Amino acid sequence: MAGHSTATKENWSGGTSPFGISYGKMMMWFFLISDALTFGGLLTAYGFMRHKHADVWPKAEDVFTHFPFYEGHIKLAYVGFMTFVLIVSSYTMVRAVEAGHRLNKKGVLIWMFFTIIGGLIFVGSQAWEWYHFIEGTEAGVWKNVIENGQVVHKLVHGANLHYNEYGDTPLFADFFFFITGFHGFHVFSGVVINFIIFLNVLKGTYDKTGHYEMVEKSGLYWHFVDLVWVFVFTFFYLL
Repeated sequence: MAGHSTATKENWSGGTSPFGISYGKMMMWFFLISDALTFGGLLTAYGFMRHKHADVWPKAEDVFTHFPFYEGHIKLAYVGFMTFVLIVSSYTMVRAVEAGHRLNKKGVLIWMFFTIIGGLIFVGSQAWEWYHFIEGTEAGVWKNVIENGQVVHKLVHGANLHYNEYGDTPLFADFFFFITGFHGFHVFSGVVINFIIFLNVLKGTYDKTGHYEMVEKSGLYWHFVDLVWVFVFTFFYLL
């Protein structure tokens, strides 16, 4: 009976972890895959609607031309700057993870600090971009819009979920708010998570555990957010 009990225990012990990774990292990968499918569905829907309304769909390069402290128009300059900042923050996160592998507490703190700053710059820039998108141009555009069930001819400035001065379909603004807002929420969440981990590193929490795996798991999430933005930037601003 003792031999049978031992064999049963070995059969149901679970063995080694698949691919040699921890449970926490595996669950992070599962989450990222499901999140990727969500973003994939949103971008696919955007592509279908843009193709269906191609004749009235505005060009992003004609909409996003503003730049801080500059009165003129520069096509996609500021969103290009935002993209650059986010990509650089991905590099700093790589350095933080690498420092964690070497149990270099000071290195982790330095590179995570720069990553957090990059994330804050991106979120702040996105809020600024939303503000100008909603406010619109000073001239505005006269359009027929539906208010209280009636068609009204009015001067439209900027965009909301019902009508906008950019093109002749509200779908452009709807998709912009939802997709960039959903991604912005991910970036903000990543900044909060990174800040919490930064504080834990500062307190020496991971020195006690003997590893910095939490930094690596946070890095996986941050790289995913950066990669998704590359697709959002390509679909929304370049194509």
